[in-house]
Amino acid sequence: MSEHPEVTTSIVIPAFNESQRLASGYERLRPVLEQLGVDATEVIVVDDGSNDGTLRAAHDVYGHLPERLFVQQPRNLGKGAAVRLGIALARGEKVIAADADMAIRPAYFPDILEALSRAPLAPGSRTSEGRINYESILRTAAGGIFNGLVRHYAGTNIRDTQCGCKGFRLGPARLLALVGLIDRFAYDVELFFLADQLGLAVEPVTVEWDDIAGSSVKVSRSSFNVLSDLRHLSRTRYQNPVIELPPGVDAQKVRDASRQARLQGLVLARGHDLDMLVLARDGALGGLSVATALGGHLRTAELHELRERTLEAV
Repeated sequence: MSEHPEVTTSIVIPAFNESQRLASGYERLRPVLEQLGVDATEVIVVDDGSNDGTLRAAHDVYGHLPERLFVQQPRNLGKGAAVRLGIALARGEKVIAADADMAIRPAYFPDILEALSRAPLAPGSRTSEGRINYESILRTAAGGIFNGLVRHYAGTNIRDTQCGCKGFRLGPARLLALVGLIDRFAYDVELFFLADQLGLAVEPVTVEWDDIAGSSVKVSRSSFNVLSDLRHLSRTRYQNPVIELPPGVDAQKVRDASRQARLQGLVLARGHDLDMLVLARDGALGGLSVATALGGHLRTAELHELRERTLEAV
């Protein structure tokens, strides 16, 4: 008998000071959880260093589910960091990252999961006729300017990088989480930049959303920070420690060695010439023992070396 029930889908919910919105978000999500099957769907709530009782509220709201996990960052690190932690812990082969208020209507989650059978990334898209129409004309215009900056600096054609709902296959999600550097508002843009650099196909899924009050994002401060992050994207040298392994290495042996070294959230990037176990940037020390156990070679790899490989979560 397996240690855990068969979980096929993971829903990662980053939450910062969301104690007042988790319950209403769950009510929006509940019908879809029943549709997907509560035993086959895990919910992971990542409290990003809240100071309003978010973790306790998460237990109250989601604690009755058979497959749930609650983790807390020691301090507020940013949505990107919270999503990456959730992905590192996810068990489902398909992952949806969604905001705590479920402003993107969860009724579209099955469409996102279906798209993941065709592409490794399936982000929600709120665009209509090439733009997002907010209630405010000024906000709509600002969104258009922001998208122009994103296309200029990140080189992506995705029209709605900031949609609060994104789907991933677990392997590509793990790789993106391991190589990403931006923790806050611009993490979404970096995600699509990295996907392009890694040769990962993206299939946006049209969704509807409701503008729910109470967001913790500070627009003026975030706008300044995101511009700085955007300008540095193409100049950043993305590097991670990897363990070179023979092609076709047994994934279970890799998994066992990684657990022995207390490493998690890893991905095996398979290729014709060799396989590479990609580690977190702080995982080199544990990686030494894994390399020794598997007869591999520990080194640092550039982003282009991971491009267009078959990605398997371990």
